[in-house]
Amino acid sequence: MIRYGTIGTGWIVDSFIRGTMLRDELKLTAVHSRDRERGEAFAANYGVTTVFTDLEEMAKSDLIDAVYIGSPNFLHPVQAKLFIENGKHVIAEKPITVTPAELEGLQKLAKEKGVIYMEAIMMMHLPARKALKEAVSKIGNIFTTSFDFSQLSSKYKSYAEGGTPNIFNPACCTGAMMDLGIYCIYPALDLFGEPESIEAFSGFLRTGADGWGTTVFRYPDKMLTLTWSKVGQSHLGSQIFGDKGTITMPSISCMTDIKLWNNDGEATDVWGSEDKFTLMGWEAHDFYRYITDPEGTAGEYAEMSEMALRVSRVMETIREKAGIKFPYEEVIL
Repeated sequence: MIRYGTIGTGWIVDSFIRGTMLRDELKLTAVHSRDRERGEAFAANYGVTTVFTDLEEMAKSDLIDAVYIGSPNFLHPVQAKLFIENGKHVIAEKPITVTPAELEGLQKLAKEKGVIYMEAIMMMHLPARKALKEAVSKIGNIFTTSFDFSQLSSKYKSYAEGGTPNIFNPACCTGAMMDLGIYCIYPALDLFGEPESIEAFSGFLRTGADGWGTTVFRYPDKMLTLTWSKVGQSHLGSQIFGDKGTITMPSISCMTDIKLWNNDGEATDVWGSEDKFTLMGWEAHDFYRYITDPEGTAGEYAEMSEMALRVSRVMETIREKAGIKFPYEEVIL
């Protein structure tokens, strides 16, 4: 049993906790919140009595072996560094760091400290990932693909009324690409590898945050179009077009309800539906496996680490080309 603590009290943290409850592998033993009252209310939902308001105290505590970081993006690197230095395993919400240099440095530090450090990105740990790859092999030559994650933010109303919620605040290193675009970039690299060239464009809100964007990946034999938005809601999803068939995915992030269509318009189910917390349970399960069976999972863990770094580098390229900027000082290691 791995004892873990959480940083953050939002819905994403709640979903991760519920996902860990699907298996008797990870046990929640502590919660961190800057507000003690809020932290105690959140912890009470799971019968947890230990609440920290001081991160250094939590990192040094012998009550946890690992931590799940669900705080705003700009805090991920410095918080991960603190816990890694104190010998704790870390799983951090996407994006795992703001820059690839931070990720590379923290991966090296984690190796030196003998702990697991991984990004909480659902699709890389889902059984649907293998099923999707098998389906892709059946649709012939692929020349075009369209990955989209456009989801109207629950915080957009606050923004429209003149507010600056975290998700639309560049100081938090957020925005559409960092929050949603990453879910398009991961499967693009996982299925098709590194593109020969990247073009990227973004639309900006009054706060300076990117609200929507388009990126084109060019390969010698194909072109991928990646789109994302936090100011509009998609109802079509993503498609992979082959000359022998087409794959459709209503949700690129969850990889649920995947279908393979032949050229006569007949559909075959590739993968069905699952609850969000069930999907997050798979990444929690792999986190546990990497910790408890380091030799048996070494190759898999190395693949996940390398993919996270590749994605981070591509995201940096997209930010540069699209003009996405943050008032942020990189965590130096």
